[in-house]
Amino acid sequence: MNFELKKFDGIRPFEPEELPEVYDSLLANEQFQAVLKYLYPEVPLEMVARKMRACRTNLDFQKAFCYDFIKGVLAKAARGCEMDVAAVDTSRRYTFVSNHRDIVLDSAILDVLLMDAGFTTTCEIAIGDNLLGLPWVKDFVRVNKSFIVKRGLPMREMLEAGRLLSEYMHYAVAEKHENVWVAQRSGRAKDSDDRTSDGVLKMLTMGGTGSPAERLRQLHIVPLAISYEYDPCDWLKAREFQLRRDNKDWKKGPQDDLVSMQTGIFGYKGHVHYHCAPCIDDFLTQLPADLPKADFYRVVADHIDREIHRRYRLYPCNYVALDELRGERAHADRYTEADKAFFDKYLAGQLAKVELPAKDEPYLRERILTMYANPAINFLRAQ
Repeated sequence: MNFELKKFDGIRPFEPEELPEVYDSLLANEQFQAVLKYLYPEVPLEMVARKMRACRTNLDFQKAFCYDFIKGVLAKAARGCEMDVAAVDTSRRYTFVSNHRDIVLDSAILDVLLMDAGFTTTCEIAIGDNLLGLPWVKDFVRVNKSFIVKRGLPMREMLEAGRLLSEYMHYAVAEKHENVWVAQRSGRAKDSDDRTSDGVLKMLTMGGTGSPAERLRQLHIVPLAISYEYDPCDWLKAREFQLRRDNKDWKKGPQDDLVSMQTGIFGYKGHVHYHCAPCIDDFLTQLPADLPKADFYRVVADHIDREIHRRYRLYPCNYVALDELRGERAHADRYTEADKAFFDKYLAGQLAKVELPAKDEPYLRERILTMYANPAINFLRAQ
């Protein structure tokens, strides 16, 4: 292993030569064995182990295990999934910056769609360490081409961790010739009002060389719009809104993220669409060289937002939600009465799942309507 890579040992995905030892450690773990038994009830552990050990690289592992798993999930829980890659060159490497809907699936589906689109590799995935409470889970995601974003550190350590993270992402794109995926902000936009965080862009410019614009150009950023027709976690997000509203000190526990992961993976998503905007390298080249740094990050963030919003795939439910939220029928030409009846029944079913001692149904309903209306609001504004 080269010396330059060693400084990223604490956060980077495992290298091919490290995989055999990590496989042995995972296969000896009782919790990991239980997961395998759940996923492959008819297959003996020895057979799964043999298939794992035959994977020489992380990409081999993704092709052998993750690709079919995600395809299977989509076959059961979605009614179609595709990605528009017309604006990008599948022979190049990019940093995909996307809106963030689902904890696990946003990047996992992207990997599958990149393979289907003809990319020769998938992407390395930024994942917060708040989701990696168990050591074996941390090992597993690093086998699956993830690198670790450290959260909840004191300010000085946070800056150092951000710099190391940025340097690694630059290294992954420039030296390893990998694609990279990162969400446009920390955590999911619970109300689906997708905005790029200045903080994410500032972190991306901690690595690389030259001006902030040159550093971003070295990452070849592609804004990526992710559109799920239905969000299986909408009721969990609405519940979280009420819990935060009613108790300012409420905080999520580890179990909450696990429930969200499971619900997001296996719940019904309707139609799923990914859409790549053009790489922003040309846009960055055209920015004035004397643009103040504070303005620079906001201008770039606004551009990424606009590119994402313009490429949402909207569904009848988005327009139904927008009209119901506003108490009007201004977009009734975008849906049928059957569409409206279906969405109203779906909404009632999701609201019924929320269990709270002081359940505020009108508030919860408004929150879910807002989640489905915001993509339409942003799309219409971006046009």
